[in-house]
Amino acid sequence: MTPRTPAPRSRRERPAKPALTYEGIVATAVRLMESEGLQRVTMRRLAQELDTGPASLYVYVANTAELHAAILEELLGAVDLSPAAGKGAAGEGDWRERLARLLGSYTHVLFAHPSLAHSALIARPSGPNYLALVEAVLALLHEGGVPDAQAAWGVDVLLQVATANAAEHSTRDRTAGAEAEHHALVAALRDASPGTHPRIAALGGDLTSGAPEQRLAWTFRMVINGTATTPRPAR
Repeated sequence: MTPRTPAPRSRRERPAKPALTYEGIVATAVRLMESEGLQRVTMRRLAQELDTGPASLYVYVANTAELHAAILEELLGAVDLSPAAGKGAAGEGDWRERLARLLGSYTHVLFAHPSLAHSALIARPSGPNYLALVEAVLALLHEGGVPDAQAAWGVDVLLQVATANAAEHSTRDRTAGAEAEHHALVAALRDASPGTHPRIAALGGDLTSGAPEQRLAWTFRMVINGTATTPRPAR
């Protein structure tokens, strides 16, 4: 007896797909980034993952750049803003040191997602997590008596420095031969001739000294001090 071919199921009998939401789209994009890398998070690939057409996504997200900004906004929720809280152990101590710790936390969120760090140089999130980060930086600058005009420009510079540092770190980590290139640079600086490069020879190994964490914290303190002491040009 010939087995019967199962009758095709009606679309009405299939489980309904979950309705698209902005939150669901972003959550799926974050999962894709973590599993496949940011370069694979495109509108077409995301639509495939959500079992829909790219046109359906444009109702919620205008383009891939906006999608990447939304991913960054989501991840900014992991930044530790407690140094700006003003209470508890994290909120104690000099405002400069606390601001450096806050910026360090932001940088390490990008370190944890190398593919996003470079994109963060041009991605412009505008959601609640980003606004909370900006507010925390401004609150600490205000606590330190930094004039409002300098703080208004300084917050952008401080976040740019943190983002650029993370992007450079992620680029080096992904470049083949990066460690060999670093060793070659250290050797070139160490062996520079006093006759042709007297200042390099005088500083020698100190040019590349210090642990990465030390250099990052010093960079933040340097820019924070510059923000506090450098007047804005007159309009």
